[in-house]
Amino acid sequence: MDTQPEETRVVVGLDGSPSSQAALRWAVRYADLVNGRVEAVGAWDVPGAASWSAPAVDVGFDREEAERSLVEEVRTVLGADGASRVHQRLVRGNPAHVLVDAAEGADLLVVGSRGRGGFRRALLGSVSQQVALHAPCPVTIIRPDSAAG
Repeated sequence: MDTQPEETRVVVGLDGSPSSQAALRWAVRYADLVNGRVEAVGAWDVPGAASWSAPAVDVGFDREEAERSLVEEVRTVLGADGASRVHQRLVRGNPAHVLVDAAEGADLLVVGSRGRGGFRRALLGSVSQQVALHAPCPVTIIRPDSAAG
């Protein structure tokens, strides 16, 4: 019986930060080594949506614009040819929850060590800490300087 091994599925979280861009480059190199495919996931959430404590401030939010930004980010980081090999999707929700859900059935989840909201001196951001604790698959956390080379 000749069976083909399943393709390795690598999920990477993107938020526009240098750290997440380094994670995307790392994920693509890794996927190339293991004959895998990369799924880039961006998350957006409405401030105050999870509780009543803050009013929604996304009056001008445009989902299509956010999707275009995600596509453009991947194209900028990987070039047009590299971007065409990466499946991209934008999901509404808390970024940590979105990434943990997206990693269901994945072989690896890759995130940057700090995103847009991270404190400068923090080694890990809250999203990377949460996915490291709750992801259903192995997690690789990339620091921007660790992706060089």
